Amino acid sequence: MREVIEAQLDAFKRDDAARAFSYAAPGIRAAFGTAEKFMAMVREQYAVVYRPRSVSFDAPMLAGAELVQPVHMTDAEGRAWVALYPMEKQPDGSWRINGCQLARLAARET
Repeated sequence: MREVIEAQLDAFKRDDAARAFSYAAPGIRAAFGTAEKFMAMVREQYAVVYRPRSVSFDAPMLAGAELVQPVHMTDAEGRAWVALYPMEKQPDGSWRINGCQLARLAARET
């Protein structure tokens, strides 16, 4: 699962819409229709995912029947976020990303 998310983040960094789109689950791909529409949405609504300054992975967790991969990210302004990636196992055994929920983390006092 981590490799799939890392590969998608790398595709975003390279502005490779087709490759980024290929890591999305079939339902996500169907909802957007084209890689270009998907990439435009990520750029506009998920700036920290599109261009994270830093990325670190937590252990995957179960949320109901769904396997979720939490990823901590820092945006260009240094703000901390957690991205929750629900993952979908495909019939061939590979994993695909079935969405992303972002939450801004409170600033820590030093």
